[in-house]
Amino acid sequence: MASTSAATLVNGLGSAFLTGGKKSQASLLCAAKAGGAAAPKRLNIVVAAATKKSWIPAVKGGGNFIDPEWLDGSLPGDFGFDPLGLGKDPAFLKWYREAELIHGRWAMAAVVGIFVGQAWSGIPWFEAGAAPGAVAPFSFGTLLGTQLLLMGWVESKRWVDFFNPESQSVEWATPWSRSAENFANATGEQGYPGGKFFDPLSLAGTLKDGVYIPDAEKLERLKLAEIKHARLAMLAMLIFYFEAGQGKTPLGALGL
Repeated sequence: MASTSAATLVNGLGSAFLTGGKKSQASLLCAAKAGGAAAPKRLNIVVAAATKKSWIPAVKGGGNFIDPEWLDGSLPGDFGFDPLGLGKDPAFLKWYREAELIHGRWAMAAVVGIFVGQAWSGIPWFEAGAAPGAVAPFSFGTLLGTQLLLMGWVESKRWVDFFNPESQSVEWATPWSRSAENFANATGEQGYPGGKFFDPLSLAGTLKDGVYIPDAEKLERLKLAEIKHARLAMLAMLIFYFEAGQGKTPLGALGL
């Protein structure tokens, strides 16, 4: 079941552009048929197994609605909430976590941007694009096309790397940029690349003689904090949309 689901997700992604060449293309398809991507290198530090928690701790029993057997508490922020059974298939559970993480990060950035943008300009976030002062020296079509092109390229690379880890860690820019080294996954954890580029403050690791060394304990703590903030931000964005439908803004709702 897992292999079928993974193969279905990658169907149509066989182009050399997306897979980074014929070698990566073959690796991608083989990984899907094997039931998922080859396991990346893991941190050489043992982390204590997470205790399984419940999203309704006061309720005992309830079967898979309260305590799904396919959720074992190993994922950061796993409180056993999956009433629709979306994570029964391990391949899709991994994909849903990736989607939740990416959407959550965008939501956190959006929430900060909405508050700061309105506080700075006084223009509601849902009217900012139409404000005379916000008109860029490019047409809307040019901006849209550029965003679709750039975001499409980045997202396609992330998509392929999800099924074939580290396949996109190549020298694609200038010889002196060392993109393969700077953009490589330093932690071996899907969605948490770390390294000098993605963790410049070394919050989840340390720099020793110019080499980034991940810290498993710090990383686990930050992964839990991030997913909690990400879920809160996604909920906040949903509220912002409802407020916008009534012509209200977050700052206006707070009386500011």
